[in-house]
Amino acid sequence: MTLTEKLLARAAGKTKVEAGESVWVKADVLMTHDVCGPGTIGVFKREFGQDARVWDRHRVVIIPDHYIFTADSKSNRNVDILRDFVRDQGITYFYDVIDDPNGAWKFDAARGLLKRQYGSQYAGVCHTALAQKGHTRPGEVLFGTDSHTCMAGAFNTFATGIGNTDAGFVMGTGKLLLKVPETMRFRLEGVLQPGLMAKDIILHLIGEIGFDGATYRAMQFEGDGIATLSMDDRMTIANMAIEAGGKNGIFPFDARTAEFVDARTRLKRNTDRL
Repeated sequence: MTLTEKLLARAAGKTKVEAGESVWVKADVLMTHDVCGPGTIGVFKREFGQDARVWDRHRVVIIPDHYIFTADSKSNRNVDILRDFVRDQGITYFYDVIDDPNGAWKFDAARGLLKRQYGSQYAGVCHTALAQKGHTRPGEVLFGTDSHTCMAGAFNTFATGIGNTDAGFVMGTGKLLLKVPETMRFRLEGVLQPGLMAKDIILHLIGEIGFDGATYRAMQFEGDGIATLSMDDRMTIANMAIEAGGKNGIFPFDARTAEFVDARTRLKRNTDRL
């Protein structure tokens, strides 16, 4: 099996899956943010009931990051909707913009962007925050309400973006019906030449196959050249799998992955005990 097939087989409780097969996949993490979070919560409450509980409050990660630096009151309210939901559900991982769990978010445009208006829990862009906070782990399945969720594939994770309806279902059940994607293999060899960066690699590959060349396919990156790429490089490449229409991008697990993930998951465990 390919890397993606192995991960989906594990999550489906099967010994083997094949491309084109539809399987029920158990989620390890569901991420949503201030753009899609309110809609996902709305679907969840509509389908499971106003008093329903999420399937696992420790596996839902909520990160405000899109609508926070705007004075628009409706955008600010999106963050407050997330906070209300987190408080009601007792969700463990909420990287809020403010420190007051009962407060309200309002961006003051008069103070400008250079003056800090956020609290100690703010974690930044959701995709990098997931990695930095120890939520991207090898062998797991991560669903997120953002097309660039595929960035977590840098950590040997099956990570893909889903819509509000699917996310609402995952929020209530912890699983999702998926068609196993075909895999395209991209072999990287040698080292990057001076002046070139990881972004150049993925832009070149997309230029070769077209913006729809990997539609609903897994982009598997492999080869000796992988060892020369930093985790930031791999994140950059996996992030743009969606720009070729990919279902996910994925890298193999190696010592560099282990070093990065182990450090972040240890940090998360220590933070959880505080």
